[in-house]
Amino acid sequence: MLSKLSRSKHLLGGPSITLGLAVKRTVGSLPRQQAQVTDVDKVLDSSRANIAPILTNIRDIPGNPLAGQSIYPRPPASLHDVANINLATNLHPVSVAVPGSRDEFWRKVAVWENVSADEFLSYRWSVTNTVQGTAKLLKFLQAVVPETVPLDKSSTKVQTREEFITDVLDGVTAATMAIRMTPYILSRVNWADPRHDPIVRQFLPMKSLMVPDHPKLTLDSLHETADSPVKGLVHRYPDKALFLPTSVCPTYCMFCTRSYAVGADTDTVTKASLKPTRKRWEEAFAYIESQPGLHDIVVSGGDSYYLQPEQLKLIGERLIGMPNIKRFRFASKGLAVAPTRVLDESDGWVNALIDLSNQAKRAGKAMAWHTHFNHPNEISWISTEASQKLFEAGVMVRNQAVLLRGVNDDFETMSTLIRKLADNNIFPYYVYQCDMVERVEHLRTPLQTILDIEAKMRGSIAGFMMPSFVVDLPGGGGKRLACSFQSYDRETGISTYTAPALTGRNKENKVYEYYDPVGSDYEAPVTKLPI
Repeated sequence: MLSKLSRSKHLLGGPSITLGLAVKRTVGSLPRQQAQVTDVDKVLDSSRANIAPILTNIRDIPGNPLAGQSIYPRPPASLHDVANINLATNLHPVSVAVPGSRDEFWRKVAVWENVSADEFLSYRWSVTNTVQGTAKLLKFLQAVVPETVPLDKSSTKVQTREEFITDVLDGVTAATMAIRMTPYILSRVNWADPRHDPIVRQFLPMKSLMVPDHPKLTLDSLHETADSPVKGLVHRYPDKALFLPTSVCPTYCMFCTRSYAVGADTDTVTKASLKPTRKRWEEAFAYIESQPGLHDIVVSGGDSYYLQPEQLKLIGERLIGMPNIKRFRFASKGLAVAPTRVLDESDGWVNALIDLSNQAKRAGKAMAWHTHFNHPNEISWISTEASQKLFEAGVMVRNQAVLLRGVNDDFETMSTLIRKLADNNIFPYYVYQCDMVERVEHLRTPLQTILDIEAKMRGSIAGFMMPSFVVDLPGGGGKRLACSFQSYDRETGISTYTAPALTGRNKENKVYEYYDPVGSDYEAPVTKLPI
């Protein structure tokens, strides 16, 4: 039994490191919503997914019989000692050290005006009240949209509620992404002026704002499927691969680079769904293990928030146990759109994440959470407390933002976002030029916009908090600094790049082209900070 708990040789790649005592933790999740049951649990054979208990330090658990003992070296303990530890103890409590107002902002939304803080902070409640599908969206909009909606920025023209809702539903019909929005992100919207709200602009399509696609736009603009040796495993860079265990997210972004696969089918796209089958996962694991030059794995999707705690553990522990893997990250928008899950101690996802972070450190490896905030209005005291909890637990969190027209494409908004992230100990890692995917031409900006924002921002914040402004090159060229173009013609809107590190699939010496959006009537938005 104790040898199973230590598992040091399997997890750490050698017998010289001793993990000592372990505590079996409760990491079971809350009841799944229907999409989780369909897309995750029924397909994944849980009977074959059992893994050993998570290993954790116990010296700081209040009230346990071994509290205060040194862990280097740890004295041997009997199974009786382990059994007597209070496993109900809250191992990762909610931080209470975060100052600031805890306003119940969700009560401003008509349908949630009577929802208590306890309810809103419950991940179970969040799952139950997620708005997904046209019928639920229609019902929600009818309840929250005012009788008239400002049509222009000066509010001299208006739409009726019915006109606005029709605009959105027509947009849903034309969009490539299905609708799913959490209560948290919906509660951060200014529903008095939804048409110009930066959050609405990201997640709710309006047909009247859409413009014809540039002829070079495609569903899989990054050629991920072409760079996939096995389904759901993208191997483009020499030492890094992207593992896509699921194709479900808590909230669907209209501009998703993986619109070819993520979410439910729409009127315009039949998805190449990445079902989380154990067979597909094992094929991906086998490929990763077979590549000694692979050292870094990104676990994305979809969204790793939609992995159950047991599945998160399974993937993390497999990667920790692979000698060739030195680093891995879980990519999830969850901290931005559903931070209550991090604070809800009745849900086991964040406990599993924290324990994997600790296991990785003990193995001399690095684990991180890469999240996705795009606008300062997405940040509240809830996400601040969630970030503080992760910071105190030693989990590295980095952010990857996307530059979006009418959302964050001005210096003031982007600078405020970067500073708020830094203040929450979330490292601003990347700001992406919007990918050349279909049906989002109205959200793309010219390359010059990202160049101007970077130039103005550099030197205004500490260098280690300055993100890299990048273009993920169409055609599978990978990420390149936006300013590293070989040429940029503002008249034609064509910029060119090379990717010297990439040589597979005839990519050596290849020149990649990024195209500015159609038309020359680009206008920087009016900054809307904050709600």
